[in-house]
Amino acid sequence: MIDFRDIKKEWMRNPEFVREYDALAPEFAVAGQLIRARTQAGMTQAQVAEKMQVTQSRIAKMEGGINVSVEALHRYAEATGTRLTISLEPAE
Repeated sequence: MIDFRDIKKEWMRNPEFVREYDALAPEFAVAGQLIRARTQAGMTQAQVAEKMQVTQSRIAKMEGGINVSVEALHRYAEATGTRLTISLEPAE
């Protein structure tokens, strides 16, 4: 069985892959924060969806970093009992 970590190490040797991977970092960060908020609240995607009055598939898309507006993030935060904060940091 091939381990994903081994595959990723191999792919990370390719500069083009690294550029594309790094370009997705903001989406990965949003996805991670949403999933963390939901799991810490002890909620399922279906429960968050019900509170937000959207479908579970919409929550899955949000947690995948797909088409997430600030308003949707705010509503997700309310549904999970968290507070939305956004920061801009100096570029490296």
